[in-house]
Amino acid sequence: MDFFSSMRVSSSGLEAQTKRMNTISSNIANSETTRGAGPQAGPYRKKDPIFSAQTDRESFGEILQNAMDENVQGVQVVDIVEDSKAPRMVYNPQHPDSNSEGYVAMPNVNPVEEMANMISAQRSYEANVTAMGAAKSMAQKALEIGR
Repeated sequence: MDFFSSMRVSSSGLEAQTKRMNTISSNIANSETTRGAGPQAGPYRKKDPIFSAQTDRESFGEILQNAMDENVQGVQVVDIVEDSKAPRMVYNPQHPDSNSEGYVAMPNVNPVEEMANMISAQRSYEANVTAMGAAKSMAQKALEIGR
């Protein structure tokens, strides 16, 4: 794997984890939202990013030249889907969105689970930054050898 391939793979990981952290932040921010705006009438629904592997090729020439890099893959977010689980029903007859029995449909967001996911995304982001730093350091050392 050459320097630019390693940077593209790491940068795809950084981009994917950034989108994951943004999605998690949205989930946490809306964990108490009982009423959606516009056509969405019910409570907020948790969102999850869907990751997919992508081959690390920029051009047809790279495909022909780099047989060794055949299995090098980056990652991309292909979609962000809403969770299909039913909302939590919480008894609170004083709430303005409560039904006739006093229950309020609350979002299906677990803040503890979301914080654990946020920590995981942060660690993955840090790992990609470290990999980029290591690749940069190796490239600099290789240039110093050539002096």
